[in-house]
Amino acid sequence: MKILISADMEGATGVTWPADVLPGTPQWERCRSMFTSDVNAAALGFYDGGADEVLVNEAHWSMRNLLLEHMDERVQMLTGKHKSLSMVEGIQHGDVDAVAFVGYHTGAGTEGVLAHTYLANSITGVWLDGVRASEGLLNAHVAAEYGVPVVLVTGDDLTCVDAEGYAPGARKVAVKDHVSRYAAVCRTPARTAADIRAAAKAATALAGRRDPVAGKTFTIELEFDAEHLAAAATVVPGVAPSGERRVAYTSATMYEGIRTFKAVTTIVSAAVEEQYG
Repeated sequence: MKILISADMEGATGVTWPADVLPGTPQWERCRSMFTSDVNAAALGFYDGGADEVLVNEAHWSMRNLLLEHMDERVQMLTGKHKSLSMVEGIQHGDVDAVAFVGYHTGAGTEGVLAHTYLANSITGVWLDGVRASEGLLNAHVAAEYGVPVVLVTGDDLTCVDAEGYAPGARKVAVKDHVSRYAAVCRTPARTAADIRAAAKAATALAGRRDPVAGKTFTIELEFDAEHLAAAATVVPGVAPSGERRVAYTSATMYEGIRTFKAVTTIVSAAVEEQYG
């Protein structure tokens, strides 16, 4: 049994503030250990439940945040950027039996600690087939296309609520309770590690490949905080204006959909000016 852990940082234990997740800051350096603790706890729980392999895919910012030297020796870690499927890289090879979303968060334009979708700001909303979409929802649809179930989600309490919409059967662990976008009531790393490990052990029973979801098209719409960003996004083939500060595109698969989404966010990031956005 092989489990993939997609590891994001905004939903990690103790994280509440931008500096907590921005590489190079003192706060990021401090929070890296708590992030690593969450991910390692999930891996240990999956091993407790009978998993043979755990592959951790770093999914935050530079994708070089976790402390490999503090992980269980059985874990393998995929670190670094420029991966075909970004946050769920590794799911496409046909050997993954389940995926866990560790350190996840709510989507752009919603309540939640450090809520966003791919870009820290600039994107004010994302919709998948008319449903407001978090990174979790988008990545869950990619996973479904490969027949891989989401069995564990960790983050703040609102992330767990969000996950009920795309992975109702998965185990959820709230490591903190939302107060505002930049504040939360946080549990200690010792407590969250124990909670995550127990949930991951139980989640192992949910692992097992499903029939891949096929034959469906997906329409993704994005809203930005400035009109010039929407205009910049239309450089990507197939992406067209869909309203004020909005663009949309339709893809035949979520593999294509998430790759187009990545292209749009890359171009939009380059179009953001330092002072005026």
